[in-house]
Amino acid sequence: MKKAFRVDKVLVLLLVVLLIGGCLIFASAAFGLLARGQSNISSVVFNHLVLGVGAGLVALIFCAVIDYRIWRRYAPYVFGFSVFLTALVFVPHVGATLLGGRRWIVVGPINLQPSEAMKIGSVMMAAAYFTAMRSKVGTWQWGLGGFAAIIALPSLILVAQPDIGTLGILCAAVFAVFWVAGAKPLHLLTVAVGAAAVLAILFVTTPYIRARVNTFIDPSTGQTTQGYQIKQSLIAIGSGEFFGRGWGQGVQKFTYLPEPMGDSIFAVAGEELGFVGCTALIIVFLLFCLRGFYIAAHAPDMFGTLLGIGISTYLTFEAFFNIASMLGVAPLTGIPLTFVSQGGSAMLASLASAGILLSISRQGKTKGAGN
Repeated sequence: MKKAFRVDKVLVLLLVVLLIGGCLIFASAAFGLLARGQSNISSVVFNHLVLGVGAGLVALIFCAVIDYRIWRRYAPYVFGFSVFLTALVFVPHVGATLLGGRRWIVVGPINLQPSEAMKIGSVMMAAAYFTAMRSKVGTWQWGLGGFAAIIALPSLILVAQPDIGTLGILCAAVFAVFWVAGAKPLHLLTVAVGAAAVLAILFVTTPYIRARVNTFIDPSTGQTTQGYQIKQSLIAIGSGEFFGRGWGQGVQKFTYLPEPMGDSIFAVAGEELGFVGCTALIIVFLLFCLRGFYIAAHAPDMFGTLLGIGISTYLTFEAFFNIASMLGVAPLTGIPLTFVSQGGSAMLASLASAGILLSISRQGKTKGAGN
C-alpha cells in the first residue's frame, strides 16, 4: 500500500494549483453566462464539475494507483474503442451537431466528446507500437509507415467532423512519441512536409478553415463575424492591464465575449487576473510540461518514456495553443484550455492522463517523489 501512494510530489502540487485555479476561473466565467440568462447553464456546470472534475479525480486516482505498464498490453483495444466511439458521432440519433461540428454523443442531459478519449488512445497505441518496434523505428516501412497507420483513421474521422484542433493535438503528441522513439530526421521532415501539404489542401477545399486562417492573418476583417471572437478576446485581455480587475470583476464575460467558459476562458482570466496572473498561469503550465518530460526521462522502460512524452505533449500543447489563439498568435480552433475550460469529457481525459503520468513517476526514480 505504501508504494501505491509514492507519486511525484511536484507534479501533484502543479496539478492542485491548476485544478483549484481552473475551478475559480471557471466559476467566474459561469457567473457571466448566468447573468446573460443562459438556459443550459446548470447542465454545463453539472457536466464540468460532476463528469469532468468529480469523475476525473476518480479516474486520476485509479490511473495513478495501477501500474502504467498494463496499458501496453491493452493499448490496441483502448485505441480501437476510442476510434469506434469517435466514429459514433456520425450515427443518426446518436451523434449531435453543436457549434458547427458533429463532435458529440448525447446521452440524456450529458454531452460527450469521444475524440478526447482518442487523444490518449492514440498516444498509448504509439507508445506501445514504437516500443515493440524499437529496432525498426528507423525504417520507412515500420517507422514512418507505423506513424502514418496510427494517425490515418483518427485523421479521417476528425477531418470529417470537422475538428482540426483536436487533430493537431493528436498528431503533435504522436509525432513527439515517434521522434523520441528514434525516428530518422528524414522521416520527421517527411511528416512535416506531409502535414503542411494536408493543411494546404484543407485550406483550399474547406471554407471554414480558410475563413479562420484569413481572420488570423488579418483580424481587422469581419469584426462582427469571423473576427468577432478574437477582437473581444483581445479587448478583455488588454483591459486587464498589469494586475487585472480582480476575480469575478470582469466585464466582457457578461455581454460581449463568446464562449467565456469554453475556448475564450483565458480571456476571462486575462481581464480579471491581468498580466501578472496570466504569466503565472503560463509558468505553471510550462513547469507541468517540464516535470512531465522529467518523469518520462526517468521512467524505468521505453514504454513509460514514450507514454510520458506523449501525454505531457498533448496536455501542454493543448493549453499553449489555446492561449496563443486567444492572444491572436495562432488561429482559433476551439481547443479548450487544459484543466480550466468547460467540458466534462476534456477534463475527464486530462485528469486520467495526468494519473498515468503519476503512475509512471511511481515506478521511476524521480526527485520529489514521496516515500
